[in-house]
Amino acid sequence: MLTNETTLSNASLSTQERIATGAIALLLGVFMLYGVAFVHSDILHNAAHDTRHAITVPCH
Repeated sequence: MLTNETTLSNASLSTQERIATGAIALLLGVFMLYGVAFVHSDILHNAAHDTRHAITVPCH
């Protein structure tokens, strides 16, 4: 059984680690929405296209 001390020490991240994690997530998200939109696979393109419309980002 884990104690509160063990759980908290494993979950805490430094500010620099949080910024790096957020930046990676942002870059991955931008790639998923915009980079995938230009591939020749209809399934990936349509998924990115529908997602952009769902979050009200104009694309055409």
